[in-house]
Amino acid sequence: MATQRLASIVSQLTPGKTGVSAITAQNPDDVVITLAIRTPLAKGKKGGFKDTELDFIVYSLLKKVLEKSKMDPALIEDVCLGNVSDGKAAYKVRAAMLAAGYATTAGASSVNRFCSSGLKAVQDIANQITEGSIDIGVAVGAESMSMGGDRLEKPFHPEIIKNPDANDCMQPMIQTSENVGSDFNITRKMQDEYAAESFRRAEVAQKAGWFDDEIVPITTTIKDPKTGEEKEITLTKDEGPRYGTTAESLSKIRPAMPQFGDRTSGGNASQVTDGAAAILLMKRSKALELGQPILAKYVGATVAGVPPRIMGIGPSVAIPKLLQKYGLTKDDIDIVEINEAFASMAVYCLDVLGLDHAKVNPRGGAIALGHPLGATGARQICTILSEARRTKKKVLLTSMCIGTGQGMAGLFVNEQV
Repeated sequence: MATQRLASIVSQLTPGKTGVSAITAQNPDDVVITLAIRTPLAKGKKGGFKDTELDFIVYSLLKKVLEKSKMDPALIEDVCLGNVSDGKAAYKVRAAMLAAGYATTAGASSVNRFCSSGLKAVQDIANQITEGSIDIGVAVGAESMSMGGDRLEKPFHPEIIKNPDANDCMQPMIQTSENVGSDFNITRKMQDEYAAESFRRAEVAQKAGWFDDEIVPITTTIKDPKTGEEKEITLTKDEGPRYGTTAESLSKIRPAMPQFGDRTSGGNASQVTDGAAAILLMKRSKALELGQPILAKYVGATVAGVPPRIMGIGPSVAIPKLLQKYGLTKDDIDIVEINEAFASMAVYCLDVLGLDHAKVNPRGGAIALGHPLGATGARQICTILSEARRTKKKVLLTSMCIGTGQGMAGLFVNEQV
């Protein structure tokens, strides 16, 4: 502890403005992550969470946060839930946190930035800590895709859809994937090969037990669709990985929406999934005071826009924007997590950004693991921190594309080296 405090004092006396030395310097006012856990990811509409409502998923995970951190619940001042498809998410997170044992003096809210909602929740809590609004908060990303959906039920107002870009916000996500594939000549073969590698990596990681330290078991009930009988089950691992998947086997899957194109299939797109992730944040000085383990430093996050019709390329603009903000290059980043909403966008982003594929999604991504919309932005943090601990890597970046044409990226420093 004395060594960390001395390092903090030295970093303040000789601060770097930008670059790796600046973001890795330790300061008492740094916002740090002291816990990052998630539920197993279950197949939407047919997996272990198919009969579990959003409120119970959030409640169960928030209880695990208290159990794992051994925090006094009265010290946690706010909980922010990233969620996409549930319009009553703010009600549910407030009730869930109270039932889980958090104090009535704490607040709760929900945010929605589509696929990056979990990261947006982390950013929200971190910003509150930075400005002194709160000392300690929990960011959660959660989605029950079995129960909800994010499709528009009717067109926008006629005045709005006169604008071509605004009108493109109504395009189904698969259509935008086909647009990326056709506009940038990303073939079906390229997409299937990328997807097969995602499945392979997830298989290796799951068999090796690499996910075990980020996943907490969740007990729930499941209903037999034929008899209606309910039974209690405990979920312990992700249901998405399909062992032995190859590009050849994926090539036999029919296009998901042939009216838009023939390159995107259920095999090279992210899976419909239920799940949640939670991140506990506070200032470094508070973590040291409470004796909480410091897993990582939250450096910052940013958002950038792209044309809605090719929304999947969002990381290709968000990542450079974030790197420029902190005076970094892609070579300074040790591990990258890019949300694999579709293989088309992942292939594009790797190519345009010139990223080393070995550094990107080393345990596979949403194609193999699943993509609970509101949860993925937080789930990526759990996964990248676990991988960084295993490999002793330091500078970490997460990014995702966002429906309606945006990209978001977050920067972290692993302190478990």
